[in-house]
Amino acid sequence: MTQDEIIEMARQAKLPNSDIYHGNLEVFAKLVAAKEREACAKTVETIETYEKIEKACFKFAAKTIRARGEQ
Repeated sequence: MTQDEIIEMARQAKLPNSDIYHGNLEVFAKLVAAKEREACAKTVETIETYEKIEKACFKFAAKTIRARGEQ
């Protein structure tokens, strides 16, 4: 979920525009997105596998998920 998607959902929920325009919602959207990315990355990292190649792929996937926050 992107920051813009979270902001759009807030607008659909009819949150006050003053919060959106004063940056409060953008900060909240970043926090929500970061928490969701970390939850996804941890889920991928905990997948049990006996194959080294699969484990490397899952670690790469977790790293890629976390990197989305650096864009």
